[in-house]
Amino acid sequence: MIGKLYRAGQLYTQDQGVEVFDHDWASLAAGVAIPHGLYDLTDNIGYIQIGTSHDTSEFACDSIRYWWNTYGKARYPLADSILLLCDGGGSNSSRYYIFKQDLQALVNELGIKIRIAHYPPYTSKYNPVEHRLFPHVSRMCQGVIFDNVQTVQELMAKATTCTGLKVFTTILDKTYQTGRKVAEDFKANMTIAFDELLPQWNYTAKPELQVI
Repeated sequence: MIGKLYRAGQLYTQDQGVEVFDHDWASLAAGVAIPHGLYDLTDNIGYIQIGTSHDTSEFACDSIRYWWNTYGKARYPLADSILLLCDGGGSNSSRYYIFKQDLQALVNELGIKIRIAHYPPYTSKYNPVEHRLFPHVSRMCQGVIFDNVQTVQELMAKATTCTGLKVFTTILDKTYQTGRKVAEDFKANMTIAFDELLPQWNYTAKPELQVI
């Protein structure tokens, strides 16, 4: 949360100290900073999109869209598919059809298929993004008071490791609606292909042919 709220950790300051509220109630916050990260295993680069509204499936897909349009297609111009290793819950939950609906709309727009491989419940700690990116980002933010979203962005962009981790950050300042429902005909007409092995966690969204 953004504001004069207590955050665990220590850091050096030029002042005697920083006064903050001793509780982190939402009513005391001036806003929120919600990170959604993608980590490139090949290049050891993290891409973090910071939302200022709600952590929804639309926000998750907007983060993927921003990464592909800004970095991905330039880095991998010959790619005909994207493989995303995702946690099982959150805004890109394996159980939510609203994420699959937004994902299908995304691949229709980008024109490239996206293969999703969810980590089963209680195993997301094995996701490389969890131990190669987010711990180092969290370390940079320890003890720092988030006075605005730009402070969060700048801190996360400074995260690095001795193995050469780089982090690129941006702010997606968009209002996302909560409580959205799946279209009535989506499940019946869904073209997402589920794997034979563990289909609840592994599936592929392919661009649909557009009739003009």
